[in-house]
Amino acid sequence: MPLTLTLTEDVLPQGSEKAALAKLSEAFLKWHGLSGNKVLTPNIIGSVHVLAKDSTFSGLQESPVALIEWKVPSFAFATREVQIGYIEEATAIIHEMSGGKHPKDHIWVNVVHAVDGAWGIAGQAMTNEQLKEAIAQG
Repeated sequence: MPLTLTLTEDVLPQGSEKAALAKLSEAFLKWHGLSGNKVLTPNIIGSVHVLAKDSTFSGLQESPVALIEWKVPSFAFATREVQIGYIEEATAIIHEMSGGKHPKDHIWVNVVHAVDGAWGIAGQAMTNEQLKEAIAQG
């Protein structure tokens, strides 16, 4: 489950990006009832992109931003409770880690669902059912 965290430089204190990625990932597992799952946890992957201040925009103008994007199978983030809870918590994580300086209205979260059967782990194209079965064993 790839997580992409894109930040304008200085949104978070330099060097805290790894901790932010970890906290966002832990929140994902928690909201899906999968904390400690031995199958899914190693497949929570991510990348951090820190961009120059003149490279991020909001309202058609240069602006500091934080973008949290998950790519997941369609059964993730499937309930309104999980959607609301995770987005509130993820926004709070970034806001708090910024020392309260980065405004919540400049933190965006979105989820992209993968096509069923096109989820590749270790070279194997897995369907949603195959993923669910593997996760259930963890």
